[in-house]
Amino acid sequence: MPSIVPVKHLSIQLRADPARVVIRPFVPADDPLPAGSTALTRAQCLADRVLALAEPELRAELARVIASLSDRHRNVEDVLLRRYHEVNGLMIAARAVSSEQAHLIGAYFCEEYSFEAAALFNPSIVAHPDQTGITSGALRFILSLRGVGEGHVSSITFRSGIFGPDGAIVMDAASPEAISPRIEMIPDGQPDDPGVRLSCEESRDLSEIVIFPITYRQRHGIEDLRLVRFVDDDGNPTYLGTYTAFSGEEIREELLRTLDFATFELNALRGPAAVNKGMALFPRKIDGRYAMLGRIDHENIWLLKSSDLYHWDAGTMILSPRWVWEFIQLGNCGCPIEIDEGWLVLIHGVGPVRNYCIGACLLDKADPTKVLSRLASPLLRPSQVERDGYVPNVIYSCGALLSGRTLILPYSVADSFTTFATISVDALLAAMV
Repeated sequence: MPSIVPVKHLSIQLRADPARVVIRPFVPADDPLPAGSTALTRAQCLADRVLALAEPELRAELARVIASLSDRHRNVEDVLLRRYHEVNGLMIAARAVSSEQAHLIGAYFCEEYSFEAAALFNPSIVAHPDQTGITSGALRFILSLRGVGEGHVSSITFRSGIFGPDGAIVMDAASPEAISPRIEMIPDGQPDDPGVRLSCEESRDLSEIVIFPITYRQRHGIEDLRLVRFVDDDGNPTYLGTYTAFSGEEIREELLRTLDFATFELNALRGPAAVNKGMALFPRKIDGRYAMLGRIDHENIWLLKSSDLYHWDAGTMILSPRWVWEFIQLGNCGCPIEIDEGWLVLIHGVGPVRNYCIGACLLDKADPTKVLSRLASPLLRPSQVERDGYVPNVIYSCGALLSGRTLILPYSVADSFTTFATISVDALLAAMV
């Protein structure tokens, strides 16, 4: 059935751009080594070869490397030197190393990565912390996106834009450059499974920030960030976001934390409820505890509560498949949105021929285990003009944003590109049963 809720589709399309690249760490694989070098790591052998270069050849190769990178990266020499210091002491013999040698060794432990070469999808959205200098009635926002690059590896990237009082969206142009963040491992109480701190102060705007896989548990992708502006008991806001870390063998949920979108901390969520996809945090505590939506059993939506932001046990099942467009599974599309009537939650349902549709429900504000109403028909579903791409017949979102009584809904089509729709909250609630 077609949606019985009026939906305004906007013409904006955000698509992948292979020219956008970031310099990220690279470590050569420790495969079988050349004869006679079995006592050394491959990385050590590589460094020794650089140290053995004659000075004219060393300088010529370093100049070529810097020239090849400088046309699309800032502070290239700083990045290369920083990378040298990250590997020095672990893989490079203690000996005098010149500045040129250090820079070139650093280059061998870097690579350019096209973080959105294949797709740009599964968006999430929050209000920008800076609302100055815009028209009255407008709303500046931050959009997170899942970029897919080489090896189908996913990263998090950001855009910004303004929702105007006329209902139009103007996106800020994406920078042609992306910065290489400063990476610091943090203990997180698990010596063999550390968290990560990323410092991105060198970025000139949000689109230059890329959060790519760093740890072993993330190495095959950081997927589907669900951002929320979380307000703690003291009234101070923090931007938090759950995402899926994929190691290639297993998945788990992790949490991004930032105050300023310049420094980010990434840490694992723990507990039996943190081993599946689709967790989404409420924007405040409920009855003194953190609250989360999750899909523990691959089919239903559950409400979870915890006194520890980083540990989640099993909760209460609140929503199960009921209509044909959601018979296979339900999941949340983003963090619950607080309105006067309760908690508005966008959900996805999977139906025949693996069609992904977007629906919605309303939860009781005081007791979110109570489902007050829900849509019987999809709000958005694949259509003849929005179904083709890398994964056909998938309409998906990782979060929406409220401006007055208008819902701003970024969503992706076929795991390929991102577009926008706007919906009246009053019309949406009126259509629920």
